[in-house]
Amino acid sequence: MSRLATSTLIQYKTGLKGRLILIQDGLKEEEEGCWGVIVSMSEAEKLSREQIEAFLEGSPEHQFRGKERAEVYAWITRTMRVQEYRKHGKPMRGLLKRHMEKMTGRSRTQMTLLVARYMEHSQVKAASYRRHRFQSRFTRADIELLAEVDEAHETLSGPATKKILEREFREYGHAEYERLAGISVAHLYNLRKRPRYRERRMNYVKTRAVQVAIGERRKPRPDGKPGYLRVDTVHQGDLDGVKGVYHINLVDEVTQWQMVACVAALTQSHLRPVLQDLLRRFPFLIRGFHSDNGSEFINDMVSGLLRELLIEQTKSRARKSNDNGLVECKNGAVIRKHMGYGYIATAHAAAIHAFYQHDFNPYLNFHRPCGQPERIVDRRGKEKLVYKRYATPWETLRSLEQALPPGQTFLKPEVSIQSLDRVAQAHSDTEAARAMQQAKRKLFLGFRQEQDTGERKTA
Repeated sequence: MSRLATSTLIQYKTGLKGRLILIQDGLKEEEEGCWGVIVSMSEAEKLSREQIEAFLEGSPEHQFRGKERAEVYAWITRTMRVQEYRKHGKPMRGLLKRHMEKMTGRSRTQMTLLVARYMEHSQVKAASYRRHRFQSRFTRADIELLAEVDEAHETLSGPATKKILEREFREYGHAEYERLAGISVAHLYNLRKRPRYRERRMNYVKTRAVQVAIGERRKPRPDGKPGYLRVDTVHQGDLDGVKGVYHINLVDEVTQWQMVACVAALTQSHLRPVLQDLLRRFPFLIRGFHSDNGSEFINDMVSGLLRELLIEQTKSRARKSNDNGLVECKNGAVIRKHMGYGYIATAHAAAIHAFYQHDFNPYLNFHRPCGQPERIVDRRGKEKLVYKRYATPWETLRSLEQALPPGQTFLKPEVSIQSLDRVAQAHSDTEAARAMQQAKRKLFLGFRQEQDTGERKTA
């Protein structure tokens, strides 16, 4: 065996059984046994052809393995440059490849690929990998705009939000909504999961409202005509045995036109003027009034008022809890969502009622899309409602009015489509939502100021 060059030290990690030969500066030491020894090389890339051949012949049964990929690739590059791989013929190239295979533990196929990489780039380095990514259609500004819309409208469902985005661009001509106007409902939910959306908007999920058991007597039959109301009340909590305000919720079954009011108590003196005012504010004639069996509506005062206005009154049927489901849904999705569950003193009933009539009700009817039910009957005769179309109550009422034959109308004599359309076009959906939110913040600020004043007086 030829003498290895001075300063060349070979140590290797392997399991040997039998004879271990350590060669350093031409000296040989032989020992018997089984070892695990770490392999490292110093200036091994400078070995001559004879030294490489002697090394390969002297350790045919030994296997070496590289430690780190970057370190191995750097050693291969250094070896091929020092040995001037490009200038050699096939025999010497094959010898160098076998030498590098032995020292790095790479297979013949792997070494062939690494040598080809060196021949192409003059070095061996890890191939950079960039995962394929589709070009993003929606920008950071679009995500922030979606967050603003959700903040203004209190995060409506995907289809309802999509309808608002379409109307902002196509009906109100706001150019910044151009890309969002074509978004799918599924991708809208994807954007709501983006970190930028979450940074821009923090959403709190409130506790689900407790459902009230409802028993009904007869279900109204509107037959596609507006004017059949579903009515319910929402109580704003107690504090130390003192009752809070009550919200009165009236929703038309066909168009979902909604009127909300607030009273300090469910007494006849409070309810009669509020109900008269709400029934007067509906743009179409009222034909039906449906409620549960609560005494706030099942009493002589309400019955007499409805008889005066020639309005049919119906009440809950037993074991048919879904008949009044529309207004129950609006209680949670509208009133609870905007007014919360906390106690509000009855002293604020007038301020809340004014907010409803001036800001909240116009927003609900002209700028908040609702899912419009479509009744489908399957081949077994079972009926179910699907919600494929989203529109504001005003859009639904206008389409019903325009479908009537000439000379017929659902509207009251003093109301016209043109006057309602002017109200709808005065502000875009999001502009109206922002104005409503500003008025609501001002209203709630009054609650807080009174609470702080009460705490100072108590102290």
